Amino acid sequence: MVRFMTGLGADGRPSEGATLAPVRLAPSWLALREPADAAARSTELVAAARRRLTADGLSVVHDLGCGTGSMGRWLAPQLSGSQHWVLHDRDADLLEVAALDFPVLSAEGAPVTVETRQGDVTRIDPTDVAGASLVTASALLDMMTAEELERVVVTCAAARCPVLVTLSVVGRVGLAPSDPLDERVTAAFNAHQRRTTQGRSLLGPDAAAAAADALARVGLDVQARASLWRLGRADSALTTEWLVGWVDAALEQEPDLVAATADYLPRRLEDAAAGRLEVTVHHVDLLAVPR
Repeated sequence: MVRFMTGLGADGRPSEGATLAPVRLAPSWLALREPADAAARSTELVAAARRRLTADGLSVVHDLGCGTGSMGRWLAPQLSGSQHWVLHDRDADLLEVAALDFPVLSAEGAPVTVETRQGDVTRIDPTDVAGASLVTASALLDMMTAEELERVVVTCAAARCPVLVTLSVVGRVGLAPSDPLDERVTAAFNAHQRRTTQGRSLLGPDAAAAAADALARVGLDVQARASLWRLGRADSALTTEWLVGWVDAALEQEPDLVAATADYLPRRLEDAAAGRLEVTVHHVDLLAVPR
């Protein structure tokens, strides 16, 4: 089992777009979470975004912090017409995986093409997304600082196109059956996501609200929809990995929890393996469109 003690995404593991800190993402983790991500994202916001895209001609989609390309695999087949995707990420290996495993046809059978651009998405500028029809990102915002988020928002606004950002955590987790320690672990984990690391103060679960406010300030109308991971008996492998990362991060943030939670993780892992544990991780999806 791979442990990620620094650079964790706000789901307790490195998130799909979390290439902002010097941490090596595991493609196996991204693959494990991909079905849950796909099930959680709001199709209602996709329908609204689709109505804003040009019916004829080529749609150019920029995916920020693309990871292994799960956003494109989910979204490209839902969009109509010819598409050209530009995948942005810091990790060259993940970009290679994304480009090799990408849809080739749109919803109506039109061609889908792809290119990759390696770089830090927090330093992106308007020239990087010039001509975009749509800008997307998934599970990315929580690993940004306020300054980095502001820069990305200004860049997206300059493109004057819809912006679809999915799977931003909001700091709420539900476990059933519940345990008296759930709330304390959740609070410690959320504090970990808001930590200052390497001189960067991360937004963590505050990022989605900050992004919605920033997008509105630069002249975009913002819609929000809940997007929930609902993990049950069929998701025991993902639940196990998520639990380990979630508790590890909480203990890193609050070492006093180590003694109090000595048997907490083993009990929770046993419940997950037996299919007795249900986990809900709350996220929000945002769609911002020019007024």
